Amino acid sequence: MAEEILWGLPVIGYLFLAGVGAGALTVSASVLLRGGGGGFAGQHFEIARYGAFLAPLPLVVGCLLLILELGSFEAGHWFKWINLYKTINLSPMSIGTWLLTGFIGISILYAYTFLPKTPGLGKNKDQLRRLLAWVSVPLGISTAVYTGVLLGAMPARPFWNSPVLAMLFLVSALSTGVAVILLFRAIFPPRKAEEPHKPMVAEYFQKRDQSAYLLTASDLMLVGFEMLVIFLFIMYAHLSVGAVKGSISVILFGGEMSVLFWFGVVIVGLLAPALIELYYVIPKLLNHQPFDAPLIIEIVVPIAVLIGGFMLRYVVVMAGQITGPIGI
Repeated sequence: MAEEILWGLPVIGYLFLAGVGAGALTVSASVLLRGGGGGFAGQHFEIARYGAFLAPLPLVVGCLLLILELGSFEAGHWFKWINLYKTINLSPMSIGTWLLTGFIGISILYAYTFLPKTPGLGKNKDQLRRLLAWVSVPLGISTAVYTGVLLGAMPARPFWNSPVLAMLFLVSALSTGVAVILLFRAIFPPRKAEEPHKPMVAEYFQKRDQSAYLLTASDLMLVGFEMLVIFLFIMYAHLSVGAVKGSISVILFGGEMSVLFWFGVVIVGLLAPALIELYYVIPKLLNHQPFDAPLIIEIVVPIAVLIGGFMLRYVVVMAGQITGPIGI
């Protein structure tokens, strides 16, 4: 059953980081557009700023990992990756190349509009930021979906040959995007306007503000939806016939990757974070009590979600290779 492993950690890292970056940009732009200039602004504007600053770097690093996997860092092949731009067609690689290039450019310009001083923009900064936000939402969603389409476009690999895979990667990207914003917001808390050099560290141990509740509740919803999509992914394969049905056994109980899947993805990355977040969200949601998750929760839970997001890509990429290929 074992096959030669062609795609390793560089590709897995690329899929994970691209998802994190796409999720962070989508969340940032969505919150900015939803906030407008009314009461949703202020603290919620900080969420958009965190997401804007965090979005470009993961994708840039992920693309470098992908270029490494293509062999472009080997002696004499430094610019091998340029060949990706020479062929323009409807193949997943060609579409993905231009999609990722556009994402990096737009996300960097979008982040630039959040800097306090932005030479060259002047009074047009707010309008440009909102325009870029409108572009960033479909761009971020497309990038997240593309990471799943890239694998699903290979029918010879039965584990990847599922229409649910793209949806799974999209939901996971949004969840990890929220998680990375939560994590950096907890480690580098926003500053009070009247005390710009004094972090609000004490408030993280006492009472969380509305924006922290919004992020945590959103992550809880996405984690729950991701568990549902995983169930659909398994059921689709189980109800299929032939190699597709047989391939899913690799992650079920007793399969080669069952421990990594059920413990690393489901328990660590989904179930445990969901239960912890539910414990702090329910009092606020049902009884309107203050949202008072401590700082350690704001750090540990996002880390667990990010670990689960990475393990999901690891399991999917590896399972697709050890269960195939098959004849077309």
